[in-house]
Amino acid sequence: MIIILEPDLGEPARVVDTITAVAARYPGVEVRPYSFSGTQHSFTEVHLVGSTAALPTNAFETLAGVLQVVRVSARYRLIGRHASDHLSVGFEHNGVRFDERSVHVFAGLCAVDTREHVDATMAALARAGIVTTRMGAYKPRTSPYDFQGLGAACLPWVFELAGKHGIKLVAMEVTDAAQIAEIDAALERSGRPTSVILQIGTRNAQNFELLKTAGRQRDFPVLYKRGMGITLEESLNACEYIASEGNPRILFCLRGVKTHLGDPHRNLVDFAHVPVVRRQTRLPVCIDPSHSVGIRAAAPDGLPDLFHVVGQGVIAGASAVLVDFHPHPELALCDGGQALTLDQLELLLDYVRRVRATYDAAVAAFHGQERPDRQSERRSG
Repeated sequence: MIIILEPDLGEPARVVDTITAVAARYPGVEVRPYSFSGTQHSFTEVHLVGSTAALPTNAFETLAGVLQVVRVSARYRLIGRHASDHLSVGFEHNGVRFDERSVHVFAGLCAVDTREHVDATMAALARAGIVTTRMGAYKPRTSPYDFQGLGAACLPWVFELAGKHGIKLVAMEVTDAAQIAEIDAALERSGRPTSVILQIGTRNAQNFELLKTAGRQRDFPVLYKRGMGITLEESLNACEYIASEGNPRILFCLRGVKTHLGDPHRNLVDFAHVPVVRRQTRLPVCIDPSHSVGIRAAAPDGLPDLFHVVGQGVIAGASAVLVDFHPHPELALCDGGQALTLDQLELLLDYVRRVRATYDAAVAAFHGQERPDRQSERRSG
């Protein structure tokens, strides 16, 4: 059972205390309050967990400050939409807001290799007005003989360069709980010139201890990549692990699924699930075209397959794009064959803006009205 409080309550803790007192009359019920911040409002939900079948909803509906009581059967009660819930919460971190009103492009190196390459990439992002990037320091690889990333050794100068170029948020994969502490310590030593969104990669999609650790910490949001070989529901339940530990700031990323039916692409592109995730959850949705497509080939129209796949995700309402770039893909130590070049950055950003504008116009036309909330904030970075 979920008890939704009225938005922007001055002292929600008092209402939570009252709900807790009422719930105490019923054995086997645990009270878990959660607070969220939307684009315009903040609100609190109280989740009653356990033997709730016998709980009468009217015992809570009449309490002052309660907006709605919802019985929940969905397995992902925290990240999911319930009943007539149309609210897309989103989150903000270090000045970067993730919701359904804009598209952020995380363009950068799949694996950090040299300081010069990081500097050149971030400088290009700065010129384009982009404040988000991806930088892989820890790289799980299929073969133990492949490059595994520079690890903690590169963190000081990656964060230094991010600060130099005004990058506010770095998407960085972690494969072990200890790496979260390494990232935080490196940020602290460098004076926190930027911040990080922790990336849970597809190979750790069901590493439940790592998911719980990412959920217990409050310093960083989490970018969760769908497992390449598990169902969408299993991946959403993995996000529920993160949220259930107290961290609901999750960006859900579709990155293709593993099947021979995807050939000649690296994986079968699953971006048709963008509206599905948006419908079933409150999470903003990211797409990763690089690991879906895996090649830098172009279609007969001259546009790279990667552009076309980005368009599929953005036209479906994606809030972020995670895409590989490299100053010299032929020198990349990881996935160079799928990395776009820096001279294609402005082209991709322009493409994203055009597709997003088409999406905004299509939504407005479908509803028979202009959508000023969409028109006001068309950003791609």
